Formats: sequence, structure tokens, C-alpha cells
Amino acid sequence: MIRVLLADDHKIVRDGLKRILAATTDLEVAGEAADGDELLTLVRGGDYDVAVIDMSMPGLAGVALVKRLKDEKPKLRILVLSMHGESQYAARVLKAGASGYVNKDSAAEVLVSAIRKIAAGGVHIGEAAAASLVAAEKAPHEALSDREFEVLRLLVEGLGPTQIGERLHLSVKTVSTHKTRILEKLNLGSTAELVRYALQHKLLD
Repeated sequence: MIRVLLADDHKIVRDGLKRILAATTDLEVAGEAADGDELLTLVRGGDYDVAVIDMSMPGLAGVALVKRLKDEKPKLRILVLSMHGESQYAARVLKAGASGYVNKDSAAEVLVSAIRKIAAGGVHIGEAAAASLVAAEKAPHEALSDREFEVLRLLVEGLGPTQIGERLHLSVKTVSTHKTRILEKLNLGSTAELVRYALQHKLLD
């Protein structure tokens, strides 16, 4: 039996995932968490084969959470479940230590298959993720740090430095510094150019 740990800040999503896994004979939900901190507590105190984690939860989340989980339990297999397109985050979470990436729009069979595959030691990525991994070797934005990439995404969504600071728990000065570095690394001159860049490289939802 494959012991699965679910982590998503929306109970309705967790309930849906539990119903999907309950229909199988080889997967069982052995625990569930509503945020990154709760997930870490469960991982430290329990034994799980696969952690299915939402990309965007309150507190510790995303790439940083994947890295932390691998530090705590190197053998734990991690499947990231996200509403973001594969081309945006798949390469980063896989580099951080995740074994798979599934978009929330995927069919239930895809999720079940992905859990089984990574539990057996494999890696699950879709065609879009595979393409993004190849493109990642050439794309300028891959030179950005994970934090800079988060700031980039929020900037192109239309958030200002103050809003981004509140979202990421950073000072406005730090956000502004990140923005300056982003523009320098991408050789861009303004936020408008940054939005165009994001559209060209399919970094927007």
C-alpha cells in the first residue's frame, strides 16, 4: 500500500483528492495538512511514501517547501499539484527535488498514475514540462533566483511593491531591489517590457 500525504489549504480540494484515491486499491491517504508548517510537522512524525502538495499555500510553500521537505526526509517522493501551467514552475520544482508535477486541470487518472509512478522511483512530467526543461537551458529568466521569479510573477500580475512585500513578507526596499535585478538580468527597461517578456515566454496563467 502506498501511503500518501495530502497538503492543500482548501479542504474541498483535499476532500476531492481523498475521494479519488479512495477509489483505488493500492493508495491510501495517511495524513493531510492545510499549510506548509503543518505538512512539515506530519512529515517529521510519520512515515509516508508520497507527499502530494499544492504549489501555493499560506506560509512556507512552492519551491522553498519542496527543498525543506527533501532536507527533512530525503527519501520522501514529492508530487506538486498546481493551478499554474507546467511551463512556469515544473522545471524549478523538479530541480528543487520534486519527482513530479501535475496541473490541477488534469484528469483523476493522471494524478493516480503520477503517484504510482513516482512511488516506484520514477518521475512524472507532462509534455509541456518536458518542453520547458529543454527550453530552460536557454531562457534568460532561468538565471533568476526562486525569489526573483516569484517577484517577477507578481509584478506581471499587476501588483505593486507594497502588495508584493505583504504577500511575500518582504520589505518594499527588498522588493524594489529584486525588481531592479530582474530587469538587469533580463536586459529590460520597464515593467511594461517585463509583461511582454512574460507573455512571450508563457509565464502568465
